[in-house]
Amino acid sequence: MTKKIFLSIVSICGISVISVMLLITALMYNKAADSASEQAGNEARLIASAVEKGGSDYLFDTDFSENIRVTWIDSGGTVKFDTDKDAESLENHADREEIAQALETGEGSSSRYSETIMKKTVNHAVRLSDGSVIRVSGAHSSFTAQLLKLINPILLILAAAALFSALSASAVSRNIVKPINDIDLEHPDAQKNYKELAPLLEKLRTQNHKVSRQMDEIQSRREQFSLMTESMSEGLIIADPKLMVLACNTAALKLLGTGSFTMGQSIYALNNSDIFRRCLLNALGGRRSECILRTGGGQREVIASPANSIDMVCGLVVFIMDVTEKQELETMRREFTSNVSHELKTPLTTIYGTADMLAGGMVQPEDVAQFGGNIRSEAERLINLINDIISLSKLDEDSAPHENESVELYSLAEEVLGRLKLSAEEKGVAVSLTGEKVSLLGSRTILSEVLYNLCDNGIKYNVSGGRLDVKISHAPKRAIITVSDTGIGIPKQHIGRIFERFYRVDKSRSRKIKGTGLGLSIVKHGVMYHNGTVHVDSESGKGTTFTIELPIEKKTNEQGENI
Repeated sequence: MTKKIFLSIVSICGISVISVMLLITALMYNKAADSASEQAGNEARLIASAVEKGGSDYLFDTDFSENIRVTWIDSGGTVKFDTDKDAESLENHADREEIAQALETGEGSSSRYSETIMKKTVNHAVRLSDGSVIRVSGAHSSFTAQLLKLINPILLILAAAALFSALSASAVSRNIVKPINDIDLEHPDAQKNYKELAPLLEKLRTQNHKVSRQMDEIQSRREQFSLMTESMSEGLIIADPKLMVLACNTAALKLLGTGSFTMGQSIYALNNSDIFRRCLLNALGGRRSECILRTGGGQREVIASPANSIDMVCGLVVFIMDVTEKQELETMRREFTSNVSHELKTPLTTIYGTADMLAGGMVQPEDVAQFGGNIRSEAERLINLINDIISLSKLDEDSAPHENESVELYSLAEEVLGRLKLSAEEKGVAVSLTGEKVSLLGSRTILSEVLYNLCDNGIKYNVSGGRLDVKISHAPKRAIITVSDTGIGIPKQHIGRIFERFYRVDKSRSRKIKGTGLGLSIVKHGVMYHNGTVHVDSESGKGTTFTIELPIEKKTNEQGENI
């Protein structure tokens, strides 16, 4: 703006000076032309008067000024005398404007411009009494000649004017712009500036208030967005088309195992694996893409969706979820299905084969009872497996009846051990029950299954001549059940998985021992049902101890249901 004002002022001053100089020159030229015309008229009248008095000899005897040309022409237009040229060599002048006017009116004048000498000739003619004409011609410089004559002074004046204009324009432009530059854009005040700027400043003040409100709203929404994304357990990443990260919550960094990260970096700084790259590139191509990442912390499901704008992808939205538990549950589900199928197939195959032999008459009459016993044994095994699966499913889905009865654990343990007395005697395992009477609120049926499975395992996986010790005790607000055996024990690397369904520490050995493989899973879920804990201490070849702690009073909700 300062430059424009400066150039405008300098241009105006320059044009003004040039115009004034041209105007002055034109006035001087007009004045000189009038002066030359008047002088020629006076000279012509004086000479005509002298010729009238002294005759033609006056013309031939007088030395006229070099600035004028005197010509004497008779009434027919023939030149009789001329101060510049031989009269006889000149053509007839009757057709000349000034001569014709003089012959007609007594005096005449004219002017002619010569481009060759860039001068203007002024002619004035006076008619004598004898009809002849005296003409005086004078020359003066043309406008162009006068302008060229004054060019040096004009240029000097222009240079001085340009310098003065530049200095003045610089100062004036700064003074004009200074109040504008000094405007406080955040708090514009019309009182301190030009009145002409008042409407603009008012609009600026209104716009500032509007922008301020919008910025506050944007900041509020940004904080709200940040709060919402930071409270998510899932990872969220927003990236531009160049895969530069625009937003990323803490969960995403944690799930991808990334340490320090700065917004604006490439998304590949979070994870640079091939599968992650392919997933993002597919999304950049406009297709929703999914993949599973395996990191040190587990398995992560990545869902990359393109953010489309008309016909182009303007960014990516990436969700990251921890699916470690989901994948483990899926693995467990597949294993459970496989194990159930196998466990069901074994007794059914035996039952089918035995029944087929009986139906085909391939069994001797004296062996029918034995084959029937095999069918009954396998059917019993099948029923037990199905019952255990049903019990475990109820506990798993929390669909077991919410019983809230008083259960005395010592007498319950006596009952369970009584049911296992025959098995213990066949195995040669000595069983003992010690402790005190402890009562709690819970489900007698489920607690009976928990005790039965622990004691049954303690007998089945014991050694001949071994021991099974059950102890009932209590601590403040807790009942403690301890089941110890002197059996084969559990290797430490397997302890963390023994509560999984159908998990076998030694599959070849476990197949020889009758059981469904669900006993410890029922124990775990039964204890969880009562809000308790189960702990295992074992050493391979020396035995195993299970310690169960249960709250004596189960918590209930307002409807009287266990929680």
